[in-house]
Amino acid sequence: MFKVAPLSSTFMLGSMAGFILSAFFLTHPIFKSWAWAFMIAFITMFIASLVSMSQTPIGDEELLENLAIHKKSHYKKK
Repeated sequence: MFKVAPLSSTFMLGSMAGFILSAFFLTHPIFKSWAWAFMIAFITMFIASLVSMSQTPIGDEELLENLAIHKKSHYKKK
C-alpha cells in the first residue's frame, strides 16, 4: 500500500472552484485546450482529496475519548 497525507478542506474547495472556472472557459475558443488541461488537473486534485479523506487514520483513541460527549463517570448511581 501507500501512505496517505492528510489534506486540508481548502484543497478540496480549491479543486472544485478551479474545475468550475475551467469548465466556464470551455466556451471560449482560444482557451479551450488550456481549459481541458486545467480541468484534468483539478479533477486529479479532487480525487486526491477524496482519497485523503477516506484513508487517513483517525488518531489516538484517548483523544477520541476526551472528545466524547457522554462519559460514564458523569452519571452517579444514587
